[in-house]
Amino acid sequence: MAQVEITESLFLEITKKFKHESIEIFELLKSLENNPKKGKELGTVGGIIIKELKYKSFRFYFITDGFKLKCIDENALVDLLLRFVRMSDKKAQQETINEIKFILRTLGPEGFS
Repeated sequence: MAQVEITESLFLEITKKFKHESIEIFELLKSLENNPKKGKELGTVGGIIIKELKYKSFRFYFITDGFKLKCIDENALVDLLLRFVRMSDKKAQQETINEIKFILRTLGPEGFS
């Protein structure tokens, strides 16, 4: 079972924007604990994979260790960390992806807090 982490800034943004619907969104994000291969792969930066999950017209972006996700079977995914870092709508999708890649290149995965 993988571990899902949501950055504090994203958590606050989701609760502020979606109010009562945020419970459903958090359940969707936590569903990756049981199925970590879910989501569309958008690219890699230094072995870190950027993926997205869709909810209606919004996208939720998360990063994870690409080696562990591709090479280890699902039963052994105990120490895999999936970190949700950003959210966007369809209009700002490419901007957000480029921002995530920039942060990964300059600061690494620790740049998201």
